Amino acid sequence: MAHYNEDEKTEDYLFKIVLIGDSAVGKSNLLARFARDEFYPNSKSTIGVEFQTQKIDINGKEIKAQIWDTAGQERFRAVTSAYYRGAVGALVVYDISRRQTFDSIGRWLNELHTHSDMNVVTILVGNKSDLKDAREVTTAEGKALAEAQGLFFMETSALDSSNVAAAFQTVVKEIYNILSRKVMMSQELSKHEVPRIENGKSVVIQGENLEADGQSKKGCCSS
Repeated sequence: MAHYNEDEKTEDYLFKIVLIGDSAVGKSNLLARFARDEFYPNSKSTIGVEFQTQKIDINGKEIKAQIWDTAGQERFRAVTSAYYRGAVGALVVYDISRRQTFDSIGRWLNELHTHSDMNVVTILVGNKSDLKDAREVTTAEGKALAEAQGLFFMETSALDSSNVAAAFQTVVKEIYNILSRKVMMSQELSKHEVPRIENGKSVVIQGENLEADGQSKKGCCSS
């Protein structure tokens, strides 16, 4: 879901981004920290679906990120198709202190690809980086998985705010860059519309395939 208004001097973009991952990896606190700069140490599991909209400025354009958060528990899987519909970005989250949440990443990526566009910009997020003494998943393991899957990567801490804004902004900026390239290519195509000659026949101009590549790029950062 990426919208823009060409009639405005400053375009307004709305990007739908989903948070996915096992229960209790900190998805809701990542959103709370990013959207409201809040943290809930005793937060309960999300029931159903919640979303918040956060404004981000990129190159003078106002970007609205509509970020969706859902429960990781199996009993709420009925929301799956509607939850993913229209998503252009995703944060796939695991808890660095619980290896089983990291082992679930493959399943979450499969679900993401099943219910949304294959070109969704995705970042792998190792949350709770503040729990250094309890770490079960190394930074190198996270980076290796992200590289193998063609994802961005970052370790975050919703508790101390480390890399939280950067993780969301990485996704939003990449979506904006992809959309901008598509808009520019569309404008370039319009400049080369098929010209007409006097006898009414069309002159066909051969050109390169200008389809934009929406595949998210590899990248990695860590705290």
